[in-house]
Amino acid sequence: MLKTLLNNKLIIVLQLPLSIFFKAIIIIRNYLYDANILKVRALPCKVISIGNITTGGSGKTPTVEFLSLYLKSLGKNVGIISRGYGRKSKNTKIVTDGINKPTSWDSCGDEAFLLANKLDNVPIIVGKSKYESGLKMTTEFNTDVIIIDDGFQHRSLHRDLDIVLINSKDTSKDHRLIPLGALRESLSNLKRADLIIYTKSNIHNISDYLINTLNHIKINKIKSAIDISDKLVDSNNKEENIDIIRSKNVFLLSGVGDNEGFKKTVEKAGCNILGHKKFIDHYSYKAKDIKTAHREAIKVDAKYLITTEKDIIKMKNFESELPLFAIKMKLTFHPEDEMKNKIESLFN
Repeated sequence: MLKTLLNNKLIIVLQLPLSIFFKAIIIIRNYLYDANILKVRALPCKVISIGNITTGGSGKTPTVEFLSLYLKSLGKNVGIISRGYGRKSKNTKIVTDGINKPTSWDSCGDEAFLLANKLDNVPIIVGKSKYESGLKMTTEFNTDVIIIDDGFQHRSLHRDLDIVLINSKDTSKDHRLIPLGALRESLSNLKRADLIIYTKSNIHNISDYLINTLNHIKINKIKSAIDISDKLVDSNNKEENIDIIRSKNVFLLSGVGDNEGFKKTVEKAGCNILGHKKFIDHYSYKAKDIKTAHREAIKVDAKYLITTEKDIIKMKNFESELPLFAIKMKLTFHPEDEMKNKIESLFN
């Protein structure tokens, strides 16, 4: 125990200079934008950013999906731009024109691939420069509004609405600057946001730390909840009713930013969770990973392997001894009117 404690202290000592250096870079960069020394470029359409202040696990992808569908319901031509994390391609790339769907996740990134296959008539472009991606979007697809996936720190592009997601489970330990914690910039910079959303509020209690720390930031705050739908989906996108796993023994595997949150969500399906193999966010699965998960699942008498929608798209070509499904999720906001009013105000 003493050895572990000393090792932890050594890690903190080694990481502290990097965290201080990172903080200095962020402060200087934000000052240059605030002082208009670094210029902000605007696109010829409305821009909404869905971002966060920590690394991963806040629920950006389902929020982007919800926002896209709501904007479509308002009769808007919607486009999504993203960096395409984890993709093998380098250049700015049209993932989908909204009709033709991508067939491989590694050419565009797992999140962009998932959104492309879930949304109809919503073009998606990935690229390092969100401005260049945005110009391509407006030129090719004549969009009324562009959603930036993970745009809060991308200050070089003007946005008309800045929405920041904060995972309800975040603690003071999470809110240390990288690499000591998961914080991408100081919490004081949340003053740039137009709306803060505490995500997964139905599976993680919002801590007193979060409430007390963010109370002084005079930005509207709402909650979002993520829950199971009544559908499962396999690696070929075939759907089954979720009732087939109720009261059954299941084994979980996931590679997302909040693996614990995924487990708590699956618990709502009323199945018996006998194990959980966890991987890092955006993990690229190999055949041996699935075989190992199968061995562990069979050992504890599990009858199903259950994963996330983001993970199952990377398992299409792997053999599965046990039935392998992802649970489809649904997202709600409380109060929902606050979210919708912010969006609608852009077009009034």
